[in-house]
Amino acid sequence: MSNILYLECVTCGKRYAPSKIDYTCPACGDIEGTLEVVYDHERIKRDFTKETLKGSRVYSHWRYLPILPVDRPELIPPLRVGFTPLYHAVKLGKELGLSDLYLKDEGLNPSASMKDRASSVFVVKALEKGATSVTAASTGNAASSLAAFAAPAGLETNIFVPETAPRAKVAQLLVYGANVIMVKGTYDQAFNLCREAAETWRWYCRNTAINPYLAEGKKTAALEICEQLNWDAPDRVFVSVGDGCVISGLWKGFRDFYELGFIDKLPQMVGVQAEGAAPLVKAFNENKRLTESIIPDTIADSISVGTPRDQVKALKAVRESHGAMVPVSDDEILDAIKEIAQGSGVFGEPAGVASYAGLKKMTAQGLIDSNEKIVVMITGNGLKDIDSAMKSTTAKPIIVEPDMKSLENQI
Repeated sequence: MSNILYLECVTCGKRYAPSKIDYTCPACGDIEGTLEVVYDHERIKRDFTKETLKGSRVYSHWRYLPILPVDRPELIPPLRVGFTPLYHAVKLGKELGLSDLYLKDEGLNPSASMKDRASSVFVVKALEKGATSVTAASTGNAASSLAAFAAPAGLETNIFVPETAPRAKVAQLLVYGANVIMVKGTYDQAFNLCREAAETWRWYCRNTAINPYLAEGKKTAALEICEQLNWDAPDRVFVSVGDGCVISGLWKGFRDFYELGFIDKLPQMVGVQAEGAAPLVKAFNENKRLTESIIPDTIADSISVGTPRDQVKALKAVRESHGAMVPVSDDEILDAIKEIAQGSGVFGEPAGVASYAGLKKMTAQGLIDSNEKIVVMITGNGLKDIDSAMKSTTAKPIIVEPDMKSLENQI
């Protein structure tokens, strides 16, 4: 059995037994009634320590099983998730005047995005609940991730994506055998249709923030960061933000390890949104608890969200950590793709590198000290969106005949 005490509504504080509820607080609704998983930290402390982790031979995010919501470990999917590299980005750091900059490359997960952390936990919960069909709405990454984990588990998968979803992500979905429903509308419209379909046909729903267990998967990246930095938590963590589930999940991970005594300080969380999809930036700057819905417009499809579904927890994470919310332009995001690739060798998609664009912007504004320990989350691989990658560079290939004379003329 897991070490969960209860699920708690982030707005009214009402507590629920995990067996009594699947999604959100009925009294507060889908947006304000998101639930947080609360663990018995005192019980966990008895057997889960830095020493036990040091001796662990589980090189995936399942090494943190005592603080994950899993009742039946035998249902854990076979794909390896997590334990992604944390690179000390020396060259990039020098260019920004920072001595201690790190990149967490989440593009090396099975479906090439951080969403795999959430999907792997979701599939376990689906199997524990006896589900046979699952569903999700997504701009692409969450969908392809779910399809990757649901396929070997034998779960029928029904995916809702906006018609504008990048081809590479749609290709993943089709190859994994998912039923792909392309919605002629925005991600938010796809989300609402997916939610209605889930209720009608009793599909277990993976939608961001609706399902309380997704953040538990995403928080494992924070747990890894702490361990990889030898328990010296970073000063700031930069995260690209769409629905808000990643930044709130990471904050949950840092808080869990702080409560367990694994780290002795908490980082500031910095959320970065594209200027064309920045309702959380606006709400944060205006000191509001909820956002105003917008029609998003950005090249960064994975964070192109008009109504953030995990907005309460996301804003809470930034405020509790004394962090910040930063808007960046599409041009700054495209520049970041090339700069990160050439400065570190890490290839990120637009949404995956918006975090770095935010760091660069704050550094230029003199808001970052040169000796801060900073972690930038690169949440998805650049191969997810080749069209955007091509827009990030003006370089062209050199075309030659298959002989040295032609090569010499061109070179």
